[in-house]
Amino acid sequence: MGDFFSLAFLDTIRDKVLPGLWPMVAALVACAVLVPLAIRISRRTDLMAMPGGRHAHTAPTPLLGGLAMFVGFAIAVIVFVPSSLTRTGVLVVSGLAAVLLIADDRWKVSPGVKFGFQLLVALMAVFVFGFVITYFGLPGSGGYGSARLVSLGWLAIPVSLFWLLGMQNTVNFLDGVDGLAAGVVFIVALTLLIAAAGKDQIEVVRFAGALAGACAGFLLFNFSPARIFMGDSGSHFLGAAVGVISILGVAKVAVGFALAVPILALALPIADTAWAIVRRRRDRSSVARPDLDHIHHRLQAMGLNPRQTCFVFYSATALLGTVGLMMFGHRRILAVVLVAALVIASTVAADWLQRTGTRISTPFLRRLLSEPGSR
Repeated sequence: MGDFFSLAFLDTIRDKVLPGLWPMVAALVACAVLVPLAIRISRRTDLMAMPGGRHAHTAPTPLLGGLAMFVGFAIAVIVFVPSSLTRTGVLVVSGLAAVLLIADDRWKVSPGVKFGFQLLVALMAVFVFGFVITYFGLPGSGGYGSARLVSLGWLAIPVSLFWLLGMQNTVNFLDGVDGLAAGVVFIVALTLLIAAAGKDQIEVVRFAGALAGACAGFLLFNFSPARIFMGDSGSHFLGAAVGVISILGVAKVAVGFALAVPILALALPIADTAWAIVRRRRDRSSVARPDLDHIHHRLQAMGLNPRQTCFVFYSATALLGTVGLMMFGHRRILAVVLVAALVIASTVAADWLQRTGTRISTPFLRRLLSEPGSR
């Protein structure tokens, strides 16, 4: 415990983590102000998600949350991140995703057009601003955490495009429960912030802090029961931002497994997205066709409410993200996150068992706890 509160540790927090706190607070406050405005604009422009079909909400709900999140994020980045081509690239790429996908929220464009928008965002990031994954890490022979860097060569561009497209679709598929996508990305952004702080990537720390703050500010209005949705505009903004910030974390420091941090943190939604694609191809249906077979839908079918479903995803994201951070040497944080995740998981499980009246058969415990002579 003393290591957590040593002078060296506190100095590290001040010099490497605090630079991300101010953008986080600024984005949170900006979103807290902007989201109510977005709610009013959505109602006046009739940009609303209507109930019915696969949508669980019972009343028309505003859809401009994504644009409010981007503006809050942009304000924090402009104020706290020094002007550079990288800053411009992050804002242009994430902003392009937010603006283009408003068309899908308004008119429900075809899957082909939607993919075209996603591809345009990815191409802009790779070819205009140079957000490219140039290498990856393989386990090395130098002990724990060592790695051997392998250059991707000509595969760098297709791998980078695939990563950016995958991040946009992963967050988009995740956005099916009030508060789920914003909460998961909030945890992922904090994970990226800690990883970047450990490698003195202060610029990435600030980007990740701003993204976390935007998600937190939006969650004030989006946690169940939601008063506003992020829409495809918001989910694609978050996916593009996570994708680009992750690439920055890899490109700016030669560290093996750097990309493993966001991959592990998003392992559950990534696996869900991959299985959705396989499932739909197996059923000979469009990959873009929405259904009710995602993990979050199945959890709700088991009896969990939207908040409990979010807590399950939050716990999994925090645990898996911490495993990724261990590769950066942050091993002590695992105990803290593990205890917190177990508390959340046990609380959700106990509440579900109580509400549903489910009883778990434990005859061995009855025998163990029975009175002597009553067996």
